Amino acid sequence: MTGSTPFATPFTAESTAAEVIEGIDLTGRRAIVTGGASGIGIETARALAGAGAEVTLAVRNVEAGERTARDITQTTGNTQVLTARLDLADQASVAAFAAAWDGPLHILINNAGIMASPLMRTPEGWEMQFATNHLGHFALATRLHRALAAAGRARVVSVSSSAHLRSPVVFEDIGFLERPYEPWAAYGQSKTANVLFAVEATRRWAGDGITVNALMPGGIRTGLQRYVTDEELDRLRRQGGGGASWKTPEQGAATSVLVATSPLLDGIGGRYFEDCNEAALNQPGSRRGVAAYALDPGSAALLWQVSADTIAP
Repeated sequence: MTGSTPFATPFTAESTAAEVIEGIDLTGRRAIVTGGASGIGIETARALAGAGAEVTLAVRNVEAGERTARDITQTTGNTQVLTARLDLADQASVAAFAAAWDGPLHILINNAGIMASPLMRTPEGWEMQFATNHLGHFALATRLHRALAAAGRARVVSVSSSAHLRSPVVFEDIGFLERPYEPWAAYGQSKTANVLFAVEATRRWAGDGITVNALMPGGIRTGLQRYVTDEELDRLRRQGGGGASWKTPEQGAATSVLVATSPLLDGIGGRYFEDCNEAALNQPGSRRGVAAYALDPGSAALLWQVSADTIAP
C-alpha cells in the first residue's frame, strides 16, 4: 500500500471476471496467461478473449491447453486463443517460450503455480515452489520485457496469495538448504516474492510505461491444491475469515482481470490487491491485507538481484 488510503474500485469479493471487464475493448491487444488451462487461469483467459484480446495459454500440458482454447473460442467466438508450451520450473523452456514470442505484449498474467508441495528440487537444486512460482515468472517477465515495452502501457499481473503472510523471503536460506523444509513456509515465501517482484518491476520499468501489480485471488477450489487435504483447506479457509463459502473460478479470476484491464488502474503499479480492491496493511492476528515486508523496496531490490544472479547462465 503506497498511500494512507488503499485504492478502491466499485467491485467486491463477489464480482466476477465478466463483470469487471464489461465495457472494456481489448481488440488488438495481446495477452499471455500462464497456467491458462486450469483453475482461475481458464476464466482469466476467457474474460480476456471475450473482450477481444488475442490470448496465449502458456501451459505445461499442451493437449489440455488446446482443449481449453477450443472451449474458450466456442464460448466467446474469439478464434485468437492460442496455446504454447511453458514449464516454469525449466529455465530452458522459459527461454524457448520467450524467444518464440514475436511482436508486442500488452498483458502478461503470471498465474501458474504450485502450492504446499513436498520437498522437490529442480535439476539446479532450487526449491521447486520458489523456482516455479517466482523464478520462472521472473525469468519470463524479464525475457519478455522488450515486448512489454513495445506495447506501450503494458501491464504485468503477479498472482500472489494471502499465504504470503506466512513468510517473508528468507534471503539467508531461500532454498531450505540449512533450515527444515516446511511446505507452507516455502509457499508463503514464494508468494511474498510475487509481491516484491511487482514492487521492483514497477520501479524499474515505469519509464517503459509498464505497470506491475500483485493480487490475492481468494479461496477457490482448483488443481493448485492437489498437495493439500480437504480438511486442511477447510481449516485454512475458516482461519482466513472466508466463512463457509469458496469463491467460484469466475469470482477468483476477477481481481486478476481487473488489475490487467481496468482503466481505473492506469499508471498504478507496485501494489497488492484482494477482492478487487487494493489491500490495506495486514493487522496482527488477521489473514487479510498485505505484509509490510512484501512491499519493502529494499527487499524488492535485493530479490531482483538475487533472482537475476540465480538464473544467470
